Amino acid sequence: MNGQYRKNLAPGQAVSIVLKKDQRTGKLTEGIVKDILTNSSQHPHGIKVRLEDGQVGRVKEVHQDGQ
Repeated sequence: MNGQYRKNLAPGQAVSIVLKKDQRTGKLTEGIVKDILTNSSQHPHGIKVRLEDGQVGRVKEVHQDGQ
């Protein structure tokens, strides 16, 4: 699922994000959404979230059923 739309995200959901430091390489970090930080309904670079471990980044992939 696409990480550009806020409606696709909810706290507790598994996602892959790109951290600020990894934007050049595109390295993905997996985790569980704790907070959704972007207020708008969509963002071309991905909705910004905070993971349960405290890392912040933009969602690139939304995982379904624990994938």
